[in-house]
Amino acid sequence: MTTPEPDIRRLLQNAPVMPIVTLHDRAVAVDLAHALVAGGVTVFEIVMRTPEALGAVSDIRAQVPAATVGAGTIMGAADVRRALDAGAQFGVTPGLSDELAQAAVRHRLPLLPGIWTASEVMQAVAYGFDTVKVFPAHGLQGAAQIEQLQPVFPAVRFCPTGGIKPEHIPRYLALKGCLTVGGSWVTPQPLIAARDWAGITALARQATTFTSARGAA
Repeated sequence: MTTPEPDIRRLLQNAPVMPIVTLHDRAVAVDLAHALVAGGVTVFEIVMRTPEALGAVSDIRAQVPAATVGAGTIMGAADVRRALDAGAQFGVTPGLSDELAQAAVRHRLPLLPGIWTASEVMQAVAYGFDTVKVFPAHGLQGAAQIEQLQPVFPAVRFCPTGGIKPEHIPRYLALKGCLTVGGSWVTPQPLIAARDWAGITALARQATTFTSARGAA
């Protein structure tokens, strides 16, 4: 099978940090997106773990054209359809099943599938996905996993997520094969609840200071 177009690697290649956003209030979605874009972050994921998530994706797509917004925690074919109907430009998953892979390819949704083991990377590659999420990274544990997997899969690029803090990011981005690092620290719940958009913009600017030290593109 072929990778959906546009492929996820192209979407993420200029985003060393991808914020992972949980929204409980759809009304703040557009302001939050504007705050991220103002800080130089234009690619981010909204997780489908709240009733407000897909409505937030729709609002951002309609009102913040500079943003590239994906839907996360996609579990199956129904989620692929829901994400696309909301206007999501890419999808992120915690793992990968045949049903999910086939749906993403069929509907041409750029997908960042979650993996941890070599077998899971092989499954992703078999479906045409050459960029994968290492999850859960557990802080810096994912760095050791990428170091083990990258020589075996030199054409694959990795995006670690899960428990990663700002101080971990240079270590990850120095790894050959690490394309992007996902993290929720750019959009912390206290700042969202307070509608502290200046604070979100400041964290987004911090995220844009990280660059890949080695050839991950």
